[in-house]
Amino acid sequence: MAEKNISKHTLQRLPYYLHYLQALQSENAARISAPTMAADLHLNEVKVRKDLAAVSHVAGKPKTGFEVETLIADIEDFLGYNNIRDVVLVGAGHLGRALLSYKGFEAIGIRFVAAFDNDPQLINTEINGIPVLSTNELSKFCRRKKIHLGVITVPATGAQAVCDRLIEGGALAIWNFAPIRLTVSEDILVQNENMASSLAVLSEHLNNR
Repeated sequence: MAEKNISKHTLQRLPYYLHYLQALQSENAARISAPTMAADLHLNEVKVRKDLAAVSHVAGKPKTGFEVETLIADIEDFLGYNNIRDVVLVGAGHLGRALLSYKGFEAIGIRFVAAFDNDPQLINTEINGIPVLSTNELSKFCRRKKIHLGVITVPATGAQAVCDRLIEGGALAIWNFAPIRLTVSEDILVQNENMASSLAVLSEHLNNR
């Protein structure tokens, strides 16, 4: 099913559906209706039905709804959680260390195989069992290991250069934590996580209360 094209908004909702369904499964719930699911998640019922139809081969039955176990399997399959992807991280500072130490990534199909940094004190060390290598080796390593996803946690001044090296090594998708918009070709996907921007929105909300 991974060949289906779905909207970015649907894709962003899928992990929330999955978490919700897994919680139901832990309570031994066997089936769930779209109206109940929509109400619990504060979403439009039609939107929920369309999202589930885009990723699941089983339609919900009137009155009884969807099989929870089947929906979980279909969403995990669509998101690639059953196919571990090797990933590299560039920038082994505080944020990079936090990401490398997070235990939940493999559950969603991500496995860090190496980190890269230009600090001599970090190079050839390990973080949570993950080797830290010199950024000079980045492109070569990515080509050799066929890495297609890279995580950037370096300062803004160095992010574009790191991005270019990742793409040179064959990366097709970038998870960018640097506070800068990266310049890439149309075939490269960049997901930006700008924490300063998010905090500014939260702060503004509090100021207006």
